Amino acid sequence: MPLDRTWLLAHLPHQGSMCLLHHIDAWNARCIRCTAASHRAQDNPLRAHGRLGAACGIEYAAQAMAAHGALLAAPNAPPRAGYLTSARGVELHVARLDDINADLIIEAECLSGDDSIILYGFSISAGERLLLTGRITVVLDAAKLRKPT
Repeated sequence: MPLDRTWLLAHLPHQGSMCLLHHIDAWNARCIRCTAASHRAQDNPLRAHGRLGAACGIEYAAQAMAAHGALLAAPNAPPRAGYLTSARGVELHVARLDDINADLIIEAECLSGDDSIILYGFSISAGERLLLTGRITVVLDAAKLRKPT
């Protein structure tokens, strides 16, 4: 059963137009697939100079990762702050996303991780067209990683 935007707004720190995902289509312990239509919105907060560059897809993937983390968290667990620390191996197959007429399909797969750092691979497509791929690393609870003084 897909989870809608109401669920996303209740479980992600991204609010209003910054919540880029429309719904979650499927997930399991390792993967998540989401759909977004916000790439066509004129009020998309990531637009610059009237266009949405393909690299903005990294934020769509990061939000899918955050949704996956929320789905896997224990019930009533407090949300954990995550910081995107690297995006690697990113391949952009288009220059921009705002001119894509179809909805975006965001797929993310947890490749490795522990309580502090998580690595996901992701792809974003529209229909049969692959738009971008890459890997993202997120550090959770960064304050815990500080060395004692």
